[in-house]
Amino acid sequence: MLSDKLFAYFAAMFRVLILFFTALFITHLSFAQTDTSHLRISLLTCGTGVEPWETFGHTAIRVTDSTTHQDIVYNYGTFAFGEDFLLQFTQGKLLYYLSFYPFENFVQEYAQAKRSITEQELHLPGIAKSAVYEYLTWNAMDEHKYYKYDFFLDNCATRIRDVFQRALGASFQFGNALPKGQSLTYRQLMNQYFYRVHWQRFGVNLLLGSKIDKVMTNDDCMFLPDCLQQAVSSATYKSQRVAGSPVLVLDAPKPLPAGINQPLLLTLAIALLTMLGLVIPGWKKLGQVMTFLLLFLSGFIGCFILMMWFATDHQACQNNYNLLWALPTNLVLAFAPKRKKCRYTIIATILLVISLLLHFFHVQQLPILELSPLLIALVAVYVSICKKGK
Repeated sequence: MLSDKLFAYFAAMFRVLILFFTALFITHLSFAQTDTSHLRISLLTCGTGVEPWETFGHTAIRVTDSTTHQDIVYNYGTFAFGEDFLLQFTQGKLLYYLSFYPFENFVQEYAQAKRSITEQELHLPGIAKSAVYEYLTWNAMDEHKYYKYDFFLDNCATRIRDVFQRALGASFQFGNALPKGQSLTYRQLMNQYFYRVHWQRFGVNLLLGSKIDKVMTNDDCMFLPDCLQQAVSSATYKSQRVAGSPVLVLDAPKPLPAGINQPLLLTLAIALLTMLGLVIPGWKKLGQVMTFLLLFLSGFIGCFILMMWFATDHQACQNNYNLLWALPTNLVLAFAPKRKKCRYTIIATILLVISLLLHFFHVQQLPILELSPLLIALVAVYVSICKKGK
């Protein structure tokens, strides 16, 4: 009797264990099918284009859902054209937002612009893919999707960088985005993309202040889509590499070669004409015209720098020491020849030299190649004014 009871007991326990492990297996299988098979997350990195806003490329996230047959791109680089678009952009108050639309439309848009698209699938576990998707869904809601664009600190690439950090926490770690052994500033990295658009490079470097001359961290570097792609390529989730090999989705023509450096030619011409007008006795009229032009130009640039520094929300335009040579008061000097003073020009020359010292000590880098002829001509004008004052 005892043996029969023991046998019945163990038989009942065995049935319970069989049911338990069967349920566990079914649950695991269901979880795996639900969380890992129907979602696919990938990073899209787009090449540069010919338009000014296409200079640095673009990035987006693609989410494919096999259960709903949706293939959606989440794009943080969307903004609306309105009547006050130019004013808001200049003031640094333009709102960008997260939009989402079919992947097919995204490819068509970049095919028309003749820009490339590269895709990297992220082999994350199901629960992590769901977390990313849920964060994007939440962020795309009307009350959450808008943000004030900042080229270096808050743009389409930094927003995607933050998606993975906020949705996955410390379990997700980006790889190295910076070249090994190199310390780069925002300005140095930015100028690599301006190799063929000399006017843009020259103008932007005049308007951006010393804040972009700090050495970047690995997170800072990901303000550029190419750097974000590099960081994702060696990223890990719970110490496991997650990025697949980059796949070219859309090819594009090779970038155009760098053309003639027109700003350099212009500043050389201005410097040459100024020196000829100041040195050759018979060309005094040319000297007067070039003196007025240089004083007016430097004063106007200085006023524009002041406006971008204090009247806009562009953080990168703050602490701009180009004001040391582009003196706004030069506008007054240009229109008031009778008030030209030797003391003023001596102080202006000293400030110009200080701006060069700040460049050489890497406090703020100047577009020194194109700017040097202009500064030499400006010093010659100051010397000429001082001599006349005496």
